Amino acid sequence: KLAEEFFILGLTSDGRQFRPSDWADRLCGVMSCFRPEGTGGRNAHLQFSPYVRPTMLNGVKAVVVNNELQKIEPLAYHFVRNFAKDNDLQVVDACFLPLPGDPKP
Repeated sequence: KLAEEFFILGLTSDGRQFRPSDWADRLCGVMSCFRPEGTGGRNAHLQFSPYVRPTMLNGVKAVVVNNELQKIEPLAYHFVRNFAKDNDLQVVDACFLPLPGDPKP
């Protein structure tokens, strides 16, 4: 089964930090118009898309991409995937690990 999300890490395949430092915000800004039908409203352009959002992962800038983007806008999904590939960035499938003490799903 395909993971619900994947991370694009701000690290190249050889572990170098990707530049410019605001790359994640820029990428997410370009993708901000892609959102679920009926959401966003008048100020939607001021918010990141729930499908492509910046985050930090172990101190590394990253972008979380929801695979639902592929269903609603395949070209946008391929743009994000190709951005990672063209810039030699590490891509990691997200998986949900239960916290210690949490009941099993």
